[in-house]
Amino acid sequence: MKKILFFAICLLVAGSVNAQRRYYHSPRGGSYANNSNDDDFYQPKIGLEIGGNIANQISSNYDNYSSGTVGGINAGLTFDLPIVYPFSFAPEVLYSQKGYQARTADGNFTQRTNFIDIPLLAKFKVGPAFNFLIGPQLSYLLSTTNTYDNGFDVTQEENYENRSGHKSYLDGVLGVSFDLNRWVDLHARYTVDLDKTDSYGNTYVPDYRNQVWQIGIGFRLN
Repeated sequence: MKKILFFAICLLVAGSVNAQRRYYHSPRGGSYANNSNDDDFYQPKIGLEIGGNIANQISSNYDNYSSGTVGGINAGLTFDLPIVYPFSFAPEVLYSQKGYQARTADGNFTQRTNFIDIPLLAKFKVGPAFNFLIGPQLSYLLSTTNTYDNGFDVTQEENYENRSGHKSYLDGVLGVSFDLNRWVDLHARYTVDLDKTDSYGNTYVPDYRNQVWQIGIGFRLN
């Protein structure tokens, strides 16, 4: 976590320095961008994105706790609302699949969960085609599917009502994006729950948290 925070601070500083270099002041007053492409920065944007998830769960109580990963998709709407160069507000509404795998004494267990994620991201333009994103994310659990495989039989359990009563979560998001051109970008992110997925976590029951690595492609519509 300390390394991630250090990396984030370095990128923010780099973004500030880059912004200063990209502008110059006229002797008569006023500031001008060094690159004509900056004229597009202040245009509000809407888009679509689709990508893949690599998800598992971690525990804050047990350092040696680990779980296997499961794959999923994420897709939805994106927005880019410029505030002041190089900063913009970038909220999104996404459908996202998460979950994890675990080996138990009774066999293999796989949990797949479906969420509506709403990232509320601060976006910093730190280069002509490079952006840094950081912020909170609101996640709402839609459904859960548990699969049990004991080597002989495979059974599934659908759960549309979380038995712990915990359906909404607050996450943290850290990511980067690369503008391939004016209309298409590639992005990569790391997302982790800041809330427990088990609302009854205690010394004997780890407070599990979803952890997701995401990659994807975005398409600007305007």
